[in-house]
Amino acid sequence: MPQRKRYLFVCVNRRPDGVPKGSCAQRGAEGIHAQLKIALAERGLAKVEARACTASCLDVCWAGPVIAVEPDGYFYGRVTPADIPEIVDALASGGRVERLVLPPEDFTEATAGPPLPAPPRGAPPEA
Repeated sequence: MPQRKRYLFVCVNRRPDGVPKGSCAQRGAEGIHAQLKIALAERGLAKVEARACTASCLDVCWAGPVIAVEPDGYFYGRVTPADIPEIVDALASGGRVERLVLPPEDFTEATAGPPLPAPPRGAPPEA
């Protein structure tokens, strides 16, 4: 299998219900990943152009669901199922969906939301 030109890492991290930060999985990321894989295959892009992969936390929870596009080095944020056709069209044409690209200010502590609670003693920290 040849290396693809782009890899789309869809955060599917899940946190327990009630954690203020939330998680991409709670916002529908698993369905977005599945839909993205299907759309890439239907367009004939899955073998050479792009591969949709799952990822754990990408540290931009407040903008989830998020997709990291590599090696291009940008993130799509607040992705909905309705955005998938536009994302796939952009991949096919070598572009990107500018309205979904997270701006630099979305990566500051001020936008990060409340911190996670401390894990119980003896429990591994939540990603």
